[in-house]
Amino acid sequence: MTQLEIEYKQTSKLIPYARNARTHDEEQVAQLVASIKEFGFTNPVLLDGSNTILAGHGRIMAAEILGLETVPTIQLSHLTDAQKTAYVIADNKLALNAQWDKEILSLELKSLADIGYDLELIGFNSDELEEFNLNKIDHDDDDNPYTDKIDSPTYEPVGEKPQVEELFDDLKAMDLIASIKESKLPEKEKQFLMAAASRHIVFDYSKIANFYAHSSKECQELMEKSALVIIDFNKAIENGFVRLTNEIVDRFHPNSDEEIEEDE
Repeated sequence: MTQLEIEYKQTSKLIPYARNARTHDEEQVAQLVASIKEFGFTNPVLLDGSNTILAGHGRIMAAEILGLETVPTIQLSHLTDAQKTAYVIADNKLALNAQWDKEILSLELKSLADIGYDLELIGFNSDELEEFNLNKIDHDDDDNPYTDKIDSPTYEPVGEKPQVEELFDDLKAMDLIASIKESKLPEKEKQFLMAAASRHIVFDYSKIANFYAHSSKECQELMEKSALVIIDFNKAIENGFVRLTNEIVDRFHPNSDEEIEEDE
């Protein structure tokens, strides 16, 4: 087996492989920069026997940002031209084929999180950390005014049940439909435009909530499916009815004047 030696070379002298199929976006390069700052340049760049990079393009980009004049390298001059081409691909693809033991990974990540270690330094983004419940805001502090928790609303009957006519205003929609019917457009286009005109119906969500609270179970279920009221935020989002924003919380807050933004 060929014995490998580490040699420090000037970063400016290293040549990227012309047909490197692996890309490095700004976010990933920033992660590499943070990693080198934290751990040092611990993974040598692999060269083809001269100064062409076979593996380590992203690390070189990070080194240039950090102003590192030299980096550790290893020459793979014993490889044939075909092997060098294959290795550029294999170095990246073989790493992607590995899997995580999620139970062990979770324990390791949580142990680092418990001591306040920045988990983004090891390459995990916020979405990935969310799978392990590691990027949630602590809600135990009652003085903390910020929260990512959304409470499902409760509906209690108040006063008399509103009349159906009180729940919405369709005057603009009806005027538009009348204009569409009077037009000389093809029938299919009319049908499409009349369906779209329903977007101009204005709903009174406070009265709808009270109507829901007074209604039968069958009516309530149909109102939920129509997203006129929200009982399960996750289900509503999955069904594409509502964009989850802070406005949703405000909608169900007693002092709120905001409206839910419907997904159009």
